[in-house]
Amino acid sequence: MTAQPSEQKWPQWLYVVRHGQSAGNVARDRAEAAGHTLIDIAARDMDVPLSPLGEQQADAVGRWFGALPPAQQPRVVLCSPYVRAQATAERLLAAAGIARGAITLERDERLREKEFGILDRLTVLGIRQKYPELAEQRAHVGKFYFRPPGGESWCDVILRLRSVIEMVTREYRRERVLVVAHQVTVNCLRYLLECKSEAEILDIDRQADVPNCGVTAYEYDPAQGSIGKLVPRLINFVSPLTQDGTPVTAEPDVPVAAKP
Repeated sequence: MTAQPSEQKWPQWLYVVRHGQSAGNVARDRAEAAGHTLIDIAARDMDVPLSPLGEQQADAVGRWFGALPPAQQPRVVLCSPYVRAQATAERLLAAAGIARGAITLERDERLREKEFGILDRLTVLGIRQKYPELAEQRAHVGKFYFRPPGGESWCDVILRLRSVIEMVTREYRRERVLVVAHQVTVNCLRYLLECKSEAEILDIDRQADVPNCGVTAYEYDPAQGSIGKLVPRLINFVSPLTQDGTPVTAEPDVPVAAKP
């Protein structure tokens, strides 16, 4: 049976953007380069701000959103409550010329970064030296299922994101939705929206980190499936940054160990 417009459960457009480069990304790079075991950053992970370059990246991608046709610009913004994600969303909207009063903006803790538990702020070397048994377990189990003490596995992140998707299909069908979140969150959303397997999403993760302020975009296509579905149109799109002359960065978030 041909789907009717009233049956559409998905947003018309769904954009997923990773936050701009953070001060934590910069501190992590310095610690790794110096061979330190601990990343020198005192703030809680949720309080880490954007770096000056991250602010430029958020402005650049915001100008790209502002240049989209009005029928493609976001009207709903769902944002991680972490400072770097909120700042990215706010700068993006300002640079796009999208008035806060013209959209729905919600902070949703389910979009937060993966929690790293006792491994938080440790470099790869620090994890191996302080918790060699955990490094060995992680290498054996793989990051998809490995849960550090006090932290989360990718499966844990995926579980909370399933309820986000359920909410989006219930409350924001036919809308244009922008999600601003984090590296693991972006990949886990891709896992769900694109029906990836563990092997497929981890292969994507191994190939490259999600670029800061990279845009992944899905459009509803009524011809797909029995009642239509979201179809990827852009994956980690960084042309808005390069066209603006803003450097592209793709560092892991602060507590992330090396890729297997």
